[in-house]
Order: sequence, then C-alpha cells, then structure tokens
Amino acid sequence: MLDTPLKHLAIIMDGNGRWAKKRGLNRTKGHDAGAETIRTITTYCAEHSSIETVTFYAFSTENWKRPKLEVEFLMKLLDKYLQKELPTYQKNGVRFQAIGDIEAFSKPLQARIQKTQERTQHNQNLTQILALNYGARAEIVSAVNHLIAKGKMAITQEDISTHLQTPYSDIDLLIRTSGEERISNFLLWQLSYSELAFTPTLWPDFTTKELATIIENFSQRHRRFGGL
Repeated sequence: MLDTPLKHLAIIMDGNGRWAKKRGLNRTKGHDAGAETIRTITTYCAEHSSIETVTFYAFSTENWKRPKLEVEFLMKLLDKYLQKELPTYQKNGVRFQAIGDIEAFSKPLQARIQKTQERTQHNQNLTQILALNYGARAEIVSAVNHLIAKGKMAITQEDISTHLQTPYSDIDLLIRTSGEERISNFLLWQLSYSELAFTPTLWPDFTTKELATIIENFSQRHRRFGGL
C-alpha cells in the first residue's frame, strides 16, 4: 500500500557517453539519444495519475570540466531541445522550469530558457524541471545568503525550504541510471527522506516500462520519515 503518493520524481540521467561508446559512436550521439529519452519519460509523467513534478539533472556545475567541444555541443543541444519541445509541452500540459545559475550561459540560450518558461507557465498537468549549471550546495548557500540579506537573524528549516529554487515539494523518489550509486551534489536538501532507486540501465535505454516497475516497487515501500 502506498503510504504517500509519488508527487515529485527526480532523475540523475547517467550513461549517455557510455551508451555511445558501446556502439562505437561519438559521445554527442549519446546526448542526442538521451534527449529523446527525456521527452519519453516526461510524457509518461504528464499522463501519470499522481506525479506533479519531475526534475532532471541535465547539467551540473562540475560538467564545465568536460572537454570544451562537448560542453559547446551540450549548450546547442539544450537550445535545440527547448525549441523542439515547446509543442510537446503545450500538447501534454507541461510547465517547464529551469533551476541553477543560467547566467553562465550565452544570452541567446538564456533567452530561450526564459521564453520557454513564459510560454508554458500556465500548463498544469506536470512541471518539468531541468537542473542547469546546478549544484545543491550552491543552492543552499544562495538561499541562506538571501535570507541574511533580508535581515533574518535566526534561520529555520522552513526558511531555507521556501527559499530554494525548487520549493514545489520534497523529492519522493530519486532514480539514477547507469549503475552509479551517488547523489552527486543533486538536490541535497530536498532528498532528506527520499526513496532511492539505482538501475544499471544507461539513460538512452531507460524506458517507461522500467520506470513503471520502479514506481511499483516504490509503492510497496513503507516510508517512516524518521518514525515507526
């Protein structure tokens, strides 16, 4: 019996590069394939009876360490993805939201992100969040500094929760693909009592069928939240 419904799903999409390498392809082909999987999983979530928000770890603050050409490709892929996905967002009632420090991106890409947020802001079936140039520690520090600037002398947990970039809800379930079992500076505050699921499947091969199985397993867990 599901103790609490799955409202907020978070996914660390891992394995694009390894997927491409296994096929003798350039890593960029793996990222292309991974973008298609985002569309498939988002559409599934929009049709799910309880999921209200799905947050994807798309580009971390540490990803700038990757080769310059790969980073440039990822920026172009993001712009192309958002342009291509707008009709899909509208069709499925998906509200798009970005979190992270997007000021590090080019002005045209920032404009694309902002435009997509504005064009989808009234959609209500699902909120899709892309974490872009995102790091959880930086998010928490930013929230605390914002509260200090407002003159807060004593900061509560509720204060921090409401000043994070993702004030929608705590994470119910986190999935990480590709066999890695790390959180990697993703939504540290929001994951305090989350259920975790790790799968060896590389992200481009992740399917709605596997997601449904993981959700079914989640529904069998008894979430105590520190109680009995």
